[in-house]
Amino acid sequence: MSSAAAAVPQVGRTKAFLRLVMIEHSVFALPFAYIAALTAMFLLDGNIHWGKLLLVTIAMVGLRTFAMACNRIIDRELDARNPRTANRELVTGAVSVRSAWTGALVAVVIFLGAAAALNPLCLALAPIAVIPMVVYPYGKRFTNFPHAILGFAQAMGPVGAWLAITGEWSWDAVILGLAVGIWIGGFDLIFGSQDVQADRAEGVKSVPARFGVPAALYGARACHAVTTVLLVWYALATGAGVFFWAGLVVVAVAFLYEHTIVKPHDLSRLNRAFFSTNGFIGIALFGCALMDLLVRGLTV
Repeated sequence: MSSAAAAVPQVGRTKAFLRLVMIEHSVFALPFAYIAALTAMFLLDGNIHWGKLLLVTIAMVGLRTFAMACNRIIDRELDARNPRTANRELVTGAVSVRSAWTGALVAVVIFLGAAAALNPLCLALAPIAVIPMVVYPYGKRFTNFPHAILGFAQAMGPVGAWLAITGEWSWDAVILGLAVGIWIGGFDLIFGSQDVQADRAEGVKSVPARFGVPAALYGARACHAVTTVLLVWYALATGAGVFFWAGLVVVAVAFLYEHTIVKPHDLSRLNRAFFSTNGFIGIALFGCALMDLLVRGLTV
């Protein structure tokens, strides 16, 4: 560690690490883990188990933090050569590689600890959840479809949350997990469209780089149409009520808005589509799902 880095207060380094892993982006997957966990609680005994919900939160945030730290570490040289990512913390030196690895290891230990505290099945399956988190950053080096790896990784969230509550496999959770994975894979197609030139110059593989931005955006539309169908299937499978169905209407409208503001020849509002709209989708559907479960008898 350089003397300049050593002079940075610990609080400053912690904030830099949290910026590195974009901790606020937990809003994308965490609401769906909550939907799965709370639905499982409702079907199990109708009560919210706050301790288990806290452990699910810790596990999700821990695993996601590990995944993002690994992503940034593995991609740091590519990030340095991409104008859009050249200001990331590992490139500028705000976070050292050693600190990033330390944070990643702490995060994965926290994840494994939370899994162990939940039930033996969660602990046994936890290493499987870690694998795609490490594979994904390398995916862009060997396949044109790294978005599918990301989707698979994210699909495990609701499945794991359901297992955390019941200790048993659930195909309903798989339906929700697939919806989440395909949704996130779809908006990753949109996000990747802004890096086409840099990716092609570096030999980075992706759908936008290989097939072009129009194809990627059409692919994202298809993904989000499938996501909507899967969410409808999940609602039917779990006997969802009127509030959840209202949430699905909100999600469908948000998808239409997202794909209206991003066009192949105009990516100027991409960040609004990627961050704002998709963050809203997760929070809105969770709010509607929670209201639905409470109305149907879930006890706080």
